[in-house]
Amino acid sequence: MNIDRPAGDFHRAERTPPGPVGRAWSGVKSWSSRNPRLSRVVWFALALALLALLIWAIFPAKQTGRRGQISQGAQPVGVARVISGDINVTVNALGSVTPLATATVRPQVTGMLTKLNFTEGQMVKKGDTLAQIDPRPYQAVLDQARGQLARDSATLANAKVDLVRYQQLLAQNAIAQQQVATQSALVKSTEGVLVADQANVESASINLGYTNIVSPVEGRTGIHLLDIGNIVTASQSSGIVVVTQLQPMSVLFTIPEDRIGQVMARVNGGATLPVDVYDRSQTNKITSGALSAVDTVVDPTTGSVKLRALFGNEDNKLFPAQFVNVKLLVDTLHNQTVVPVVAIQHGADGTFVFVVTPEKTVNQREVKTGVQDGNNIQILSGIKPGDTVVVDGADRLRDGADVDIPNQTVKIAVPSGANSDAANAARRAEMTAALNKACSEDVKKLCPTAQLGSREMRMCLFQNRDSLGADCSKAWSQMRRGGSGGRRGGGGGGRAP
Repeated sequence: MNIDRPAGDFHRAERTPPGPVGRAWSGVKSWSSRNPRLSRVVWFALALALLALLIWAIFPAKQTGRRGQISQGAQPVGVARVISGDINVTVNALGSVTPLATATVRPQVTGMLTKLNFTEGQMVKKGDTLAQIDPRPYQAVLDQARGQLARDSATLANAKVDLVRYQQLLAQNAIAQQQVATQSALVKSTEGVLVADQANVESASINLGYTNIVSPVEGRTGIHLLDIGNIVTASQSSGIVVVTQLQPMSVLFTIPEDRIGQVMARVNGGATLPVDVYDRSQTNKITSGALSAVDTVVDPTTGSVKLRALFGNEDNKLFPAQFVNVKLLVDTLHNQTVVPVVAIQHGADGTFVFVVTPEKTVNQREVKTGVQDGNNIQILSGIKPGDTVVVDGADRLRDGADVDIPNQTVKIAVPSGANSDAANAARRAEMTAALNKACSEDVKKLCPTAQLGSREMRMCLFQNRDSLGADCSKAWSQMRRGGSGGRRGGGGGGRAP
């Protein structure tokens, strides 16, 4: 028995999968072919929905930002107490270790180097013999000069005896006056020769002394530059060794010209300004000394003034030509309001700190800062000693936020300026009461277990803010704008009002 079908129906039956799924799929394709433009929109929307579902399944919601802080409750922070203490006014500079004396020991006579009486790096005193030049030629010259002096001395003695004899004969009119005058001139001439001979002896003695080369200063010897057997001359440029004075040691450094007024005011007042030097990393203190001299002019090319500080350097920690970091203590300010530098935050309105209240909330306070001394900074206005400020975690806070202080060991005192804080607290309490009244029905419906005014209620309202009634939503917006929201802190994060 043969059944006749149209060719199109045969192929359509071949392509249609059997069963309900196949019939549904066939209906979807049939609808898509009849509505091509609408079907594209529907398929695109389904693709976006599947993609969003996939992202939600792979990447769970991160607990960050406002929603994250609400789920975490109070923000853990580190705090510090504002104290009254001393602040050091210092000037930081880069300096160079410069010896007070560096002598290149050079020969002053010509000859052969026969001895070296030092070892490299040896500490020597002023006048110690460092080397010796062959002294024999100079000893011979000295002996010759002494012989000439002895001969001329005898000649002078004989001339003086003759002069006395001639003077006696002149008194008896036995000789002429001219002969006495001639003998007197001979005595004076011989005396002049004797003076020249004495000078020759002294010169030869000095040159003989120069054959023993001595240290001109006390210090440490460097590496010797000449060896035994070398011929040295008095005019040569290179020396035998360099001796550097190490105790005391000086450091030369420069400071800006606008700081010289403070320094000179203290120096003219008779104060001794302490100076500390640190290594290149500015973490390890090398030694301490005092300011010894201030230059008389400002360098016009750099706008700086050169200063010198002296150090005992008994332990030889300062090495010549070493670069060091210098801290000059200009003055010490007593009884100043001091906080750690990390407590200072910077925003669009200037510098501020977060002050912690006994209720474990924070108030944002604008402060005016002064001199920074290491990890501490001077506060000129805004807070007072006894206040508690946030030093860790401030970037996640905002004015009025609740905080948690792990391992709290001290009681938090009422902050200074409590009148303004009390006014802010009263204003927040008034807004909270208005919120409780406007949202009482919403709380019963959405948050049946939460109590009015509690943190649980505020978190519940925030999470269901799209389902709130008109009055509750209005009160909630006013609370967020004028309540504990305030200005943001350093990080821009916050919590629900």
